Amino acid sequence: MSELTFDATDLEAMLWASRRPGYLSAWHGHVAFAHWLVDVTNPGCIVELGTEHGVSYASFCHATAARGRFARCFAVDTWEGDDHTGAYSDAVFGDLNAFNQTHYGFFSMLLRMRFDDAVAGFTDGSIDLLHIDGLHTYEAVHNDFTTWLPKLSDRGVVLLHDTAIRDKDFGVWKLWSELSQRYPSFRFDHSAGLGVLLVGANQPAKLRALCALGDSPAAARVRGNFEVLSGLAKRDWS
Repeated sequence: MSELTFDATDLEAMLWASRRPGYLSAWHGHVAFAHWLVDVTNPGCIVELGTEHGVSYASFCHATAARGRFARCFAVDTWEGDDHTGAYSDAVFGDLNAFNQTHYGFFSMLLRMRFDDAVAGFTDGSIDLLHIDGLHTYEAVHNDFTTWLPKLSDRGVVLLHDTAIRDKDFGVWKLWSELSQRYPSFRFDHSAGLGVLLVGANQPAKLRALCALGDSPAAARVRGNFEVLSGLAKRDWS
């Protein structure tokens, strides 16, 4: 296993500014990592389950476009809200849809539907990056993972948000504890927690090296650096 090192190209991606800095979201703490992840893995198809204001989704889209490598990107959400987020007004979808059409509409699509209805529109083995951030009960997130797993490619990566939240009936932490034993993985504990799972066997060396860090001092430094860089990303980019 190669040692994890970052070069100037990595740092450039980590320093890209957030495209949705003014919106309330725990995902602001992971934007630098999202930019780096997309840059280093170069996915051909990205799917996000649960989007709301699009802080995470815009970071995926920006990272695909920044190098002129346009993945097919899909955000799946009813934009109605759920028991954890509360109800959304139609203005949430309208605002994000206008932003998406302006900046990424030629390769990105918002699918306003339920996750279980959207899955049939994707062929098996077609998705390289899947971000799961819908209803956070154990039953819901387990269903999301198992339903969409066949759609992951041989270089598929799965992100699980809210792995650090154990309040109320949140159960992502429980699924994470199971899946992180099954797949190479890395976790961030800040900003509600983000789990990274290497579901596909064909992964770039840097991502494999990241997941090999475990809970070492080097892993703690990487977590801290990405948190700091994500704070820098939340700046005015206009």
